[in-house]
Amino acid sequence: MCTGACSKFIAIPLYVLALLSIICNIVLFFPDLSTEFAEEDREGKSRLTVEVKYMGGLLGGGLMILVPAIHIHLTSAKNCCANRCGMFLSIGFAAVGVLGAVYSLSVAALGLANGPLCYGFSETNPIPQWTTPFANSSGSYLSDKDMWKWCLIPKNVVEFNLGLFATLLVAAGLELILCLIQMINGLFGCICGTCGSKEVRPL
Repeated sequence: MCTGACSKFIAIPLYVLALLSIICNIVLFFPDLSTEFAEEDREGKSRLTVEVKYMGGLLGGGLMILVPAIHIHLTSAKNCCANRCGMFLSIGFAAVGVLGAVYSLSVAALGLANGPLCYGFSETNPIPQWTTPFANSSGSYLSDKDMWKWCLIPKNVVEFNLGLFATLLVAAGLELILCLIQMINGLFGCICGTCGSKEVRPL
């Protein structure tokens, strides 16, 4: 496959994944699809999961992927990479994408491991309060749905966080793979130059 066509093949999924990451991160600010908890958190009360405020999906998996995706897409103009400088620059942009994907991946993994912040109780603290009841569970709550009852408010916050952070985790993993492939593709495009076929002149 031509290095230019490969760049286009990589850029389009990156657009989708970046948009998905941004949407997931924004939705995470509204547990139970309510603005109440975000407003209370802004007033100084801890109501949102800490990892949500790290904005891994918005910054790392979103903006830090979107900018490289635009440049990578531009290098695929006319499915040909005669511009070696452009392909060289795409390596740097893809490297930025790798950093963004790793950041988003790390935050999502941490969010899944620690679980959501909620008003509830735990085995060590039977008195309901705003806390992170699964922080010391080493992620065991993920496979034990009985523990999900520890969170009382927001309603279904465990499923809410689990679904969105898992989506961010998968999206970041795919972004990481695509950006690494583009770094290799950019290297080939930089070394080999154009991939276009030579015109055949009539006799």
